[in-house]
Amino acid sequence: MASAAFEEIVEDFEFLEDWEDRYRHVIDQGKAMAPLDEAFKVPATKVDGCASQVWLHPKIEGGVFHFDGESDAMIVRGLIAVLRALYNGLTLAEVLAVDAKSELGRLGLNDHLSAQRSNGLRAMIERIRETAAEAQT
Repeated sequence: MASAAFEEIVEDFEFLEDWEDRYRHVIDQGKAMAPLDEAFKVPATKVDGCASQVWLHPKIEGGVFHFDGESDAMIVRGLIAVLRALYNGLTLAEVLAVDAKSELGRLGLNDHLSAQRSNGLRAMIERIRETAAEAQT
């Protein structure tokens, strides 16, 4: 159920055999994102549970989910880019149906992120799911 953008990341990861190259690829994904407008870096968009500072700004138009994000850590910014590829453009129901653990497992992230980064990633996914669930009601 992954988007074409996420499938492209999966294909890139299959091509990159070395985890250091994959790590750099994630960071490059984050560097390619436009910065989040300072006006959206407010307590309401800040994600708790992350070691670094993270903000996620959701936009739901016509029942379709999109979000932008920012972090002060390059790898986390890259993880936000990966999550954007996974979730952006999906309907609210599709967002809730995504098995993020399984999809991200295809990238091997679970095996290569520190415990703190894994906790932060889970916190971001939970925020995305909560936002979609609230908007759906």
